[in-house]
Amino acid sequence: MTDPVGKIPSELDQLPDRDTEETAEWAASLDAVTKAAGPHRAAYLMRRTLQHAEGAGLALPKLLETDYVNTIPTAAEPSIGEAGGDEEMERKITAWNRWNAAAMVTRGSKYGVGGHIATFASAAWLYETGFNHFFKGKESGDAAGSGDQLYIQGHASPGIYARAFLDGRLNETHLDNFRQESGGNGLPSYPHPRRLPWLWEFPTVSMGLGPLSAIYQARFNRYLTNRGIKDVSSSHVWAFLGDGEMDEPESTAALALAAREGLDNLTFVINCNLQRLDGPVRANFKIVQELEAQFRGAGWNVVKSLWGNAWDELFALDTTGALVRRLREVPDAQVQTYQTRDAAYIREDFFGKDPALAEMAKLLSDDKILECFHLSRGGHEPRKVYAAYKAALEFKGAPTVILAQTVKGFTLGEGFASKNANHQMKKLSTDEFKNMRDLLELPISDSQFVDGVVPYGHPGADSPEVRYLQERRAALGGPAPARRVHPLAPLPAPAEKAFTAFDKGSGSQSVATTMAFVRLIKDLVRDKETGKRWVPIVPDEARTFGMESLFPSLGIYSPKGQTYEPVDRDQLMYYKEAVNGQILNEGITEAGSMADFIAASTSYATHGEAMIPFYIFYSMFGWQRTADQMWQLGDQLGRGFLVGATAGRTTLTGEGLQHADGHSPVIAATNPAALTYDPAFAYEVAAIVKEGLRRMYGEAAEGEDRDVFYYLTVYNEPMPQPAKPAGVDEGIIKGLYRFNTAESAGLELPANAARIQLLSSGTAIHWALQAQKLLAEEWGVGADVWSATSWTELRRDALEADAALLRGEERVPYVRKALEGVESPVLAVSDYMRQVPDQIAQWVEQDWSSLGADGFGLSDTRDAARRHFGVDAQSIVVAALAQLARRGEVAATAVKEARERYGL
Repeated sequence: MTDPVGKIPSELDQLPDRDTEETAEWAASLDAVTKAAGPHRAAYLMRRTLQHAEGAGLALPKLLETDYVNTIPTAAEPSIGEAGGDEEMERKITAWNRWNAAAMVTRGSKYGVGGHIATFASAAWLYETGFNHFFKGKESGDAAGSGDQLYIQGHASPGIYARAFLDGRLNETHLDNFRQESGGNGLPSYPHPRRLPWLWEFPTVSMGLGPLSAIYQARFNRYLTNRGIKDVSSSHVWAFLGDGEMDEPESTAALALAAREGLDNLTFVINCNLQRLDGPVRANFKIVQELEAQFRGAGWNVVKSLWGNAWDELFALDTTGALVRRLREVPDAQVQTYQTRDAAYIREDFFGKDPALAEMAKLLSDDKILECFHLSRGGHEPRKVYAAYKAALEFKGAPTVILAQTVKGFTLGEGFASKNANHQMKKLSTDEFKNMRDLLELPISDSQFVDGVVPYGHPGADSPEVRYLQERRAALGGPAPARRVHPLAPLPAPAEKAFTAFDKGSGSQSVATTMAFVRLIKDLVRDKETGKRWVPIVPDEARTFGMESLFPSLGIYSPKGQTYEPVDRDQLMYYKEAVNGQILNEGITEAGSMADFIAASTSYATHGEAMIPFYIFYSMFGWQRTADQMWQLGDQLGRGFLVGATAGRTTLTGEGLQHADGHSPVIAATNPAALTYDPAFAYEVAAIVKEGLRRMYGEAAEGEDRDVFYYLTVYNEPMPQPAKPAGVDEGIIKGLYRFNTAESAGLELPANAARIQLLSSGTAIHWALQAQKLLAEEWGVGADVWSATSWTELRRDALEADAALLRGEERVPYVRKALEGVESPVLAVSDYMRQVPDQIAQWVEQDWSSLGADGFGLSDTRDAARRHFGVDAQSIVVAALAQLARRGEVAATAVKEARERYGL
């Protein structure tokens, strides 16, 4: 027989065939089966052969897609009863939780606060099965203090609250305050640790960030274990996601990492109800098949749980493969339509497309068809879900994704189920609730509906349902989800020597503040008490930041160690990877690096281990790209140091617009948890880091919020570092201190010289110092130079002072106290847009003016860029003279003369 594919060029043609006759026989056999039994049979045999080959250990590529059927057949499903479970009792518990979730949102709708009902209705069994049998609590014997980490789908939060209500952790007052938090006794709309810190561990509603964080949390768990900090190998990370959420690029950004590092401590559970917020996820296609191929291609284990037990009869009747073919070809939007149509429509549209299916349909009653297409989904049957979860935990060597098919709005009635608008539907009518009650077989009487208000339902604190729920949770290690802040002793302060290294200055040596920070870290990681707790995180730019010296001493974390000889092994600062490596060198992914940071920064709560992460990055590619994750970090109460290196709009010579950061402090200022500093000198960097370690990890002052993180901007411009003046520590931390005066700088001034105050931050202080000299020597003007280490902290202090005044308390903003007695005007300058220093303008009593690098960046030398933006020393001089001329303190002609002299 002629080989039908023999004429098609193939990569196999490049490989020697030592027995062409045998190869032809295999091809001929396949052709014969296709002709005699049809293509479905031939395809089945091929897949059986590939499955057998895989089981025999043959190295063959895996198929990326399987049929639209369950991965685990009914006959192979383990029984919940075998694990000590009671399916009927769990059905009752789930019914109560479905009811109370819907009641909570409906009762709140009269206040206009909204809520989501349909998501939990579809995913109820995905959560309940986990809570009853799989999710470990914080007191779990083999995961003590850690338990499992649960990333709950945000729109399902009413169901989690309903369960907490059933087991006594919440009461009716709490439920009635859903989305009403201002009184202090409410429930946040979504998982939010900052708003409900005893319950929620992980904020997940900025969609896409949950799956990304879950991957890096599982990876960080391995990091803690491999470094010997804490053995958390028994903790499992569960991420509950929507199929629509998987469209977010962050959702799939790190799939390959999870597979590459063999994170079998991670399971994604994707609720495939085929709907996103406003309609079908893949109306003309099949999202389950797409996700299966995507995850398999990335190296994940895939478990599909699509159909319930009612479908077993149909699959048994499918002797020709027609049913499987039809399920594979029907698009998702049509599957959604079947959920809402009668049996006659389904007979015609689904079964009527194929003669073999039409014959099958004759054997099925209308009730059977409706049971299959309206009710029987894998995600709605606890035994199917239990089997999938058990298979996920037993699979080793790769993470698992469970694709569970459900119906959005399941059990909520015909008005909700599979409707495109159900995400925006916030309430059920009284009649709809009564129908739901009857469907769920709940003992709630009509008389309990008072004045049209739906009642909450509870079987009683000592009921069999509540006892069962609590016993199951006790066996698994306590309530979940639950966040615990472990009673940790403050970390001992590192030796003072590390922080005083630059107090005497650098002499004639030029040192960039980036290098100063790296040198400080090198000293801190050597500390015997706290050194091992530092987590350096770098997105593939360690050499740019001068951190390559840390490679051989700390090692780069890799679960495989180093399986090769590095090309630079004979060099002092060679590239060293190790299983217990301390550095997380993430490659080119700011999003992944931030997810690392979040996991490390919250380890004090997740695992009871205080870790000190610092993430150093191109400042332009930090807040601009990943500010959403910075909010997630603040929401999750993370602690640590974000370091925006190569900062400023004019310091990174030649790189141009895309690398010129003139705005990251503006974005950072919007985050209440971020303490933003723009240090000018090495000793300021040391003082800020020392203070951050005390506040976040040491002895915090009474009433001081420890759940903050620091953002430092550091520069790649080497400059001589001055000695630290006496008595400036308070000013460094609060945000402003006078660095020098014209007199202390050794400048000579005429009597009664005009005077101006130059406030500057970061690298701009060097331009201000040059301007100070020019003003004195060429214009007879005295200038005092101030270092504004944090415009944002000055503003926040002033805002707090304003709020105190409204409460009747007398309080003066620190910036006003610092400038008290100064009669001359103020000119502020930074390497950022004017909006940065202008944050404090309204609290400065003196005449205020500012300069900044507004607009787009550009490629050029530093001097040319600064002249372009009008922030160089000469531009500062002209701006200062103009400000003084307006006050009549210098001649107006001086401004024109200066412009001409400096070529402005």
